[in-house]
Amino acid sequence: MAKLYSECTPPKKDNLNPKKETIEFLLNYSKALSVIHCNKLKFEALLN
Repeated sequence: MAKLYSECTPPKKDNLNPKKETIEFLLNYSKALSVIHCNKLKFEALLN
């Protein structure tokens, strides 16, 4: 019989707040990302 690993779950953390630097990095990355659709192809380019 398979062993159940879900019997002891770790405590849930509700206060997971990202650092300001992490948020800025993700926002800057999403601003620089450009997706180009050409026929059935999709090209992703980082505009730095």
